[in-house]
Amino acid sequence: MSKHDAHAPETPATRFLRQHGVAFSAHPYDYEEHGGTRVSARELNVAEHAVIKTLVMEDEHAAPLIVLMHGDRKVSTKELARQAGRKRIEPCAPEIANRHSGYLIGGTSPFGTRKRMPVFIEKTILDMPLVYINGGRRGFLVGVHPHDILRVLQPQLVQVGQ
Repeated sequence: MSKHDAHAPETPATRFLRQHGVAFSAHPYDYEEHGGTRVSARELNVAEHAVIKTLVMEDEHAAPLIVLMHGDRKVSTKELARQAGRKRIEPCAPEIANRHSGYLIGGTSPFGTRKRMPVFIEKTILDMPLVYINGGRRGFLVGVHPHDILRVLQPQLVQVGQ
């Protein structure tokens, strides 16, 4: 039951969700530069824990990967590298992340990325009844069921939040 809000932008992410039969709700909000999940949670009036950030990182070979994490948690890159079987993982520079994902920082969605990348998801996200994740544009989140993320992205489950 995809809500097609007149104000909801059509993005590669929303096209991907529709193509894969994922029900989602559209949540545009007033984007604030460097506001992060704290601002989007406040604007949507939801817990920051339910807002999932999409982080583009790279390993020691500069191979990109995506990490999905609760908005109120940080990623232990050391623990992520260990669980992912890599020597080192670190965040990509913004321009490199943009090139891999096709999205601007602050508008990065794990859906419909330019380049196919392995996805890692914090295991406790699957315990949430509904999560809000970037819909492919700054100031635009989509509400989805975490098990749909599991189905369409086939991420590796990790426990790397702090």
